[in-house]
Amino acid sequence: MIRKIDHLGIAVRSIDQARKFYEDVLGLECEKIEVVESQKVKTAFFPVGDIHIELLEPTSDDSPIARFLEKKGEGIHHVAYESDDIDGQLQRAADNGARLIHETPFEGAGGKKVAFLHPKSSFGVLTEFCSGKDA
Repeated sequence: MIRKIDHLGIAVRSIDQARKFYEDVLGLECEKIEVVESQKVKTAFFPVGDIHIELLEPTSDDSPIARFLEKKGEGIHHVAYESDDIDGQLQRAADNGARLIHETPFEGAGGKKVAFLHPKSSFGVLTEFCSGKDA
């Protein structure tokens, strides 16, 4: 059911500042910047082969990314796995004892359906399942 790693989410305080590293130092090109109002986050995507680096900047002090930055500072926030059946993937996770943050997928960046597993269920790594609009 999992096809590949879709993206790595990296929490940053400022996309404008972090973008310089990814473009100037690594030579990557920003594919798009998008605000996801429901999650109170601004995202920037950089393709690297078949996967993306997703920079995540909070747009509000009460956003999940702002809380993450306050607790842990900048750095890797989550690993996202592309699934051809996100509902089935969530059911499989729940059936095998994983703690779901979201029981039902919701619309994330790029119009993808997304849902998360609690990091306490996945050895400290926030895990995202995502699927495209056509999946």
